[in-house]
Amino acid sequence: MPSTPTSLKGKVAVVTGASSGIGAEIARELSGAGADVLLVGRDLERLNAVVDELGLSGAEADRLSIDITADTAPEEIRAKAIERFGAIDIVVHAAGVFLPTPFDETPDSELDTQWAVNVRAPFRLTRAAAEHLGDGSSVIFVSSICGHVGFPNSSAYCATKGAVELLVKSLTAEFAPKGIRVNAVAPGNVRTSINAHLLADKDYEQQMLASTPAGRVGEVSDIAPAVAFLASPAASYIHGSSLLIDGGWVAS
Repeated sequence: MPSTPTSLKGKVAVVTGASSGIGAEIARELSGAGADVLLVGRDLERLNAVVDELGLSGAEADRLSIDITADTAPEEIRAKAIERFGAIDIVVHAAGVFLPTPFDETPDSELDTQWAVNVRAPFRLTRAAAEHLGDGSSVIFVSSICGHVGFPNSSAYCATKGAVELLVKSLTAEFAPKGIRVNAVAPGNVRTSINAHLLADKDYEQQMLASTPAGRVGEVSDIAPAVAFLASPAASYIHGSSLLIDGGWVAS
């Protein structure tokens, strides 16, 4: 049977932040579309659980437990992917840190931590993988509505996601002539372990719902299919875009 335009059969994907939440769901989605997947994260036990889950469907998957901010992380991730699968066709930067704090109470350490994970690590990993990316390859960043609009008590986080949005455009200017596509998805409020403590506050949840025209909080299953689409041949003419998946938050 011929491949469909959204098939990823024969492709190799590297997904960071893949031990839980959006990253784990993206790994499942890419695997389901036929890609071999290297799952990268810090929690080995959770990585193993996701890899075992993917293996039940006969997919090729492996894991690498590593701190993506470590100096040697980009080279180790690249080496693992090449050794295990022989190629890198798709890189998904799903790892992220969200530390909401009022601006005048934000310590340098919170700014530095969010910058290191949300911007510096994906920048360096993309650079390390670039020599293996060819025509038809795809780099996808998980950005945020905070890269499109201001968000109270989150200035450091917004700064990092704004940087991600412009990094997508800058890389597109360099990579598109080589046939390498760089895009982002920008989730709104999505139920993950990162914000579970916030959404546990009913007042906070109601505030989020009131600001979301779709009237609900997003799920990881709302995000992953868009990433698989952007990684697929069906998105071959999409370069430098950021797809908002926010239930209409920014539109309102």
